Amino acid sequence: MIDKQQHFNVATTAISKRDYTSAHKACVEVIQTFGDDPHAYFLLGIIHIEIGQINKAVKLLEKSNSLEARALTYAYLAKCFALTGDLNLAQAAAKKAPPTSLTRALDLDTVGVALSRVGDHEGALSYFKRALSIDNDNPQFHYNYGVSSKFAGHFAHAREHFERAISLNPNFYQAHFALSDLGGVTTEKNHIDRLLVASRTCEKHVEGRLHIGHALAKEYEALRQYDKAFEALQHAKAPKQQASQDAFADYQALFDYLQQQAQSAIEGIDVDADERIKAIGAQDDSPIFVIGMPRSGTTLVERILSHHSQVASGGELQDFGVAVKSLANTPSQHVLDLDTLKAAENLNMQEIGECYLARTAYLKQDGQRLVDKLPFNFFYVDLIRRALPNAKIICLMRDPMDTCVGNYRQLFSIHSPYYAYAYDLNVVGRFYLRFKKVMEAWAQKFPDNVHIQSYEALATNPTQEVPKLLSFCNLTWEEQCLHVERNTLPVSTASKVQVREAINTRSIGRWKQYGDQTASLQKLLGHC
Repeated sequence: MIDKQQHFNVATTAISKRDYTSAHKACVEVIQTFGDDPHAYFLLGIIHIEIGQINKAVKLLEKSNSLEARALTYAYLAKCFALTGDLNLAQAAAKKAPPTSLTRALDLDTVGVALSRVGDHEGALSYFKRALSIDNDNPQFHYNYGVSSKFAGHFAHAREHFERAISLNPNFYQAHFALSDLGGVTTEKNHIDRLLVASRTCEKHVEGRLHIGHALAKEYEALRQYDKAFEALQHAKAPKQQASQDAFADYQALFDYLQQQAQSAIEGIDVDADERIKAIGAQDDSPIFVIGMPRSGTTLVERILSHHSQVASGGELQDFGVAVKSLANTPSQHVLDLDTLKAAENLNMQEIGECYLARTAYLKQDGQRLVDKLPFNFFYVDLIRRALPNAKIICLMRDPMDTCVGNYRQLFSIHSPYYAYAYDLNVVGRFYLRFKKVMEAWAQKFPDNVHIQSYEALATNPTQEVPKLLSFCNLTWEEQCLHVERNTLPVSTASKVQVREAINTRSIGRWKQYGDQTASLQKLLGHC
């Protein structure tokens, strides 16, 4: 008869070989033969993480902890909760797996990545640091340490660890991009030759090509070689252009639906009906949603507001969309889709609002208000207005050319369905036009809830625009809100370097650097 440990050996070996069927069988045999066992349930949890069944993994890991609470199990629960967007549960699980309780570098890195995913970069650094003290030759660990260092504003440390990752693995394309993204590029000090070598190596690797191409574009831009920068972007994105077309077809259906909803609201809601709607939702005035196209100034507004003494920052939260999806219970794998938006119309609006408030309450800490700056929450504007009728919604509107070229220049999360439109410049332009039309309709009908904020006006005249923003949010004037460069909160967005500077106008009109390459986009957006 095979003993328990032999079963575990079979399971762990099978997991390492991605033979999850054999691993699952070995763990089940342990339970059937020896009864409930915490490690068997733990390994079953790991198997379900690997096959993408996160909710099942949570149940299995919680079962393991009910038999024997272990820091190791909490480490992987933190990973699960981070993957599902449960920020408070991820942090709570991590607290039960402090760095000193874990002895394997991989487990420490796992918790660090989980905390980084939910925006707790300072917390993540302690796990990465201990992981590197155990294994200093793993390029992924150095890269992960560098990412959290960058988001936390520790740029020198970030640079050091990205360089170390590249020295250990010259084809570590994410580290190449992350290093170029830090800036500091000059004629005398740049990575272009090294990047050109890497570009030839990853030519047939779509993700590598994207990262290296964007890294080259950033460095060519810094040297004012804009033709080469645009050429690098086009080459990097070419394999994904069809994905942009396909993604926009899906977005068209969403925009058509939202435009119809907005038009119906404009034509059909009278004052009394609107007052009745307001009374239905959760009566809480703490949320402030900052929305808009990516690269339109949402992070700047979040930094302004979160520097107020009564305001906490949640960063880019998925919680409203997750609340809608969980209550709608639609079968698709996507949080945002047409069926879910339609199903949400039949939900209890107060229940949506209260679900969102419960999911985000811990983020307020000592603040009375909370900023949620997920740009794509603009798809939920009407649901937010009805579920949280006292919430404030600030939509950034930036020059269309600057916005669209900014989206094209940015390397967004490759695996996120939200950003698949951004690989084709003209698709970005069409996306912008649909977004602008819908948001202007909502702002026209519901000015008490929705405020359109011009990025150019804010950057040019902050002493006038910041007081207006605070007033719209029912916040008292505080001089410190003008000084975003003094805001020490971590930044987990593409603007992590820029927003640590004082409010400035340097990015206004940046698209003109690519005037010769964007003729078709200029024609498309000419009537904006």
